[in-house]
Amino acid sequence: MPGARSPTLARSPGARSVTYRLFSCGLQRPHELNVFALENARCFYELLFSASASAALEMAADPKHLGAEIGMISILHTWGQNLLLHPHVHCLIPAGGIAPNHKTWTTPPYRFFLPVKVLARVFRDKFLDGLERLYRGKKICQAGPAALLGSPKRFDRLLSRLRRKKWVVYAKPAFGGPQQVLRYLGRYTHRVAISNHRLTSFDGERVTFRWRDYAHGNQQRSMTLAADEFLRRFFLHVLPKGFVRIRHFGFLANRCRTARLQLCRQLLSCSPPPAIITSNTTTGEPRPTWKCPQCGAPMELLLRLTPQELVSRHRFFDSS
Repeated sequence: MPGARSPTLARSPGARSVTYRLFSCGLQRPHELNVFALENARCFYELLFSASASAALEMAADPKHLGAEIGMISILHTWGQNLLLHPHVHCLIPAGGIAPNHKTWTTPPYRFFLPVKVLARVFRDKFLDGLERLYRGKKICQAGPAALLGSPKRFDRLLSRLRRKKWVVYAKPAFGGPQQVLRYLGRYTHRVAISNHRLTSFDGERVTFRWRDYAHGNQQRSMTLAADEFLRRFFLHVLPKGFVRIRHFGFLANRCRTARLQLCRQLLSCSPPPAIITSNTTTGEPRPTWKCPQCGAPMELLLRLTPQELVSRHRFFDSS
């Protein structure tokens, strides 16, 4: 992961900076595993999350690489530009972590965060080990396309072949600052498989849309599909009910995030983030301090809903 200038996050004079780096790991190769995702979406995507996070956390904790506890934000994507199934995870990682003694902030000793070739091998081994446990425990449905691998001998041959292949972990350089981090996350957190601006025509029977051919120089092309095939591809990316596609690991995990982030700010001498909610002096009720982007008037808090109330009020609510 090539080095870059470190962006800063609301730091006091003389404080060290926080560099945000990104690595995206996914199953670009091999595609043979997609047959399991078709019939076992929930456990397949759970395994994708756990294997990618475990690989990064384990390597970062190794003193040979970083020797620190890192934090991760992972976002699941299941599609490619042509709408075919392409499960992968995008991971946003601060380029450093908390030392084991919790007294220092540790940064990489070299111009990259983690060696991606080693990370790819660790990710591959963890994913295939997890897949084998699911298979041996009969937790994988072997209907549909996965029925071809119902024989243990065929499954073993598949695992043996996949362990010899090179898996893809792609790493990008550091972002330029917190605004770029937010802009990147905004592009990935609430997207669907295809946006309206890529749809060019529909004649009642065929759908034409634009797509980028990354395998041939990132060229923009047009693809025309029969309506039923277009819908089939689109619905490949409907996640299981209640599945969480944005997850946090390491010191950003929900169970310890508040305390760990406070520790990170202390180690980096960063100022705390500005408060979003203040108290109304007359009623004592909390009131928002943000303003309407259209008219500039202060926004008013009308109602607070718990997650359970959101589900009961909006049966078709989808956070993806």
